[in-house]
Amino acid sequence: MSEQRNLGTVCIQGGYQPKNGEARILPICQSTTFKYESSDAMGRLFDLEDTGYFYTRLQNPTNDAVAAKICELEGGTAAMLTSSGQAANFYAIFNICEKGGHVVCSAPIYGGTFNLFNVTLRKLGLDFTFVDPDAPEEELAKAFQPNTKAVFAETISNPSLVVLDIEKFARLAHSHGVPLILDNTFATPINCRPFEWGADIVTHSTTKYMDGHAMTVGGCIVDSGNFDWMAHAEKFPGLTTPDESYHGIVYAERFGKLAYIEKATAQLMRDLGSIQSPHNAFLLNIGLETLHLRMKKHCENALAVAEYLVGNDKVAWVNYSGLKDNKYYELAKKYMPNGSCGVISFGLKGGRDIAIKFMDHLKLAAIVTHVADARTSVLHPASHTHRQLSEEQLIESGVQPDLIRFSVGIEDAEDIIADIEQALNF
Repeated sequence: MSEQRNLGTVCIQGGYQPKNGEARILPICQSTTFKYESSDAMGRLFDLEDTGYFYTRLQNPTNDAVAAKICELEGGTAAMLTSSGQAANFYAIFNICEKGGHVVCSAPIYGGTFNLFNVTLRKLGLDFTFVDPDAPEEELAKAFQPNTKAVFAETISNPSLVVLDIEKFARLAHSHGVPLILDNTFATPINCRPFEWGADIVTHSTTKYMDGHAMTVGGCIVDSGNFDWMAHAEKFPGLTTPDESYHGIVYAERFGKLAYIEKATAQLMRDLGSIQSPHNAFLLNIGLETLHLRMKKHCENALAVAEYLVGNDKVAWVNYSGLKDNKYYELAKKYMPNGSCGVISFGLKGGRDIAIKFMDHLKLAAIVTHVADARTSVLHPASHTHRQLSEEQLIESGVQPDLIRFSVGIEDAEDIIADIEQALNF
């Protein structure tokens, strides 16, 4: 068998390989702590001289198996689970960007992430410049500053569905000596593997397609291991100078390609504690086992729904990169040739009031603060997830006031379309 396995096989077999006589299914290690025979053995763990488990806030066998599966799916070097996608994005930035640091960020991102960066992290002394991802490279280059530490974007933005030109952003980031961090939640590694296009770090809200059943909140950070922290040592002192809180360890020297995740675990998870529970990791793993099957169905259904909406005279506009006249069609074909995701955005003639009326008359599709699971769901971002943003910020993040985010599930497409039709005709 070849060393590099197909993604469907990884979804089912990755992360956990039971030995002779061990449980066939990944066990839930529901324990806060772990026993050792000697004080020295545990001391070596705290000194990061040995690998092992001593407290679930830092590491847990169930969590590590699931993180390893996601790492293999993305083609990364190391990964860690977090309690939510928000925690994953916070850790991904804060791991390398301290007070006085600056991040170049694509403007069309999830409203919660925008608020995290633009409000909360500014209170911690970080600065952000939000840019139009479709702008030319020379224009985007003007956003970089001497204190820039990273570039952040979403592979497919939520809910505006902008498809990022990953290679363009990777070139810009690397030409300024910083990593490209991509939130790959909507595409998942089944449809897009950003490391193959130059990204350095990937985050996920595993709450979405990876879980797939709206059962567990969680997040994940995956490091490619490709960014050379020592080559840009002056920019990243947290990785390239001694950490006095851990006996003077220099993470980039001690751990090499594992440095980024080791620091995030030993330092950030130790101090902030946003760990995913082992039981949630177990449920996430059940979702991952069918991810490759579900993503295909999500994309097939979404295209059928998008084509129906385009042909309906009550619909003002439709945004889905699988449509041939979509502005991101070619980019999507380049980076996601097997399909993008199951989320569509559209607007109705008559604007915001009609959109609300339409949503209230849906029967199969549910109005929920969620997206990207097996069941079809709908949301009006300006009224819900992005409610905290001003009108100006809504436009900047690509959210029109009439935008309906429609997450197409894996029910029969005919039933989903029939539900839309009856709601439009009510």
